[in-house]
Amino acid sequence: MELAQILQQYRLIAGVDEVGRGPLVGAVVTSAVILDPNDPIAGLNDSKKLTEKKREALAVEIKARALAWSLGRAERLEIDELNILKATMLAMQRAVNGLTISPEFVLIDGNKCPILTYPSQAIVKGDALVAAISAASILAKVARDAEMLELHDKYPHYGFADHKGYPTVKHLEALRKHGPIMEHRRSFAPVRDELGRRLSGL
Repeated sequence: MELAQILQQYRLIAGVDEVGRGPLVGAVVTSAVILDPNDPIAGLNDSKKLTEKKREALAVEIKARALAWSLGRAERLEIDELNILKATMLAMQRAVNGLTISPEFVLIDGNKCPILTYPSQAIVKGDALVAAISAASILAKVARDAEMLELHDKYPHYGFADHKGYPTVKHLEALRKHGPIMEHRRSFAPVRDELGRRLSGL
């Protein structure tokens, strides 16, 4: 079904997005949001295109004015057990199932849908096209960034406040120097390789 047709035909549309597929550490965090069609929120956009200050302000507004919102997650152990794609789909299911209102239709950012009990469709670049997906991307990113700041307080030498767990040069250097922490994803190559190096005594 065409996106314009879905937006016109359904009122209670849940937008779903994830944050944290690429990082080497922590959970993948998802959100589902049903916005009020009669109370549009100005300034919604792909969370990556917004400043941190703007995201945090919009997150407060979304939580106050959306008809329903929910966060979902898959933890590091689940990511390592299932793989990141399956863990992301699981986290999306959890976010949708956590909504206090049943959506009429679910729009997911990306090219793959989790198995849901509601009609759903994946929308490539949906976080820039659908307000509800933009809202979901904002809530997920604000939530996960907060977790990375907490992790930074525990392990400041890794620089999580700066790179949020993504495999930057600084993160990879810290991983090599200090080794993986409990929250590092063992199934991701840089972490797996560093563990192997340490086990072999190199």
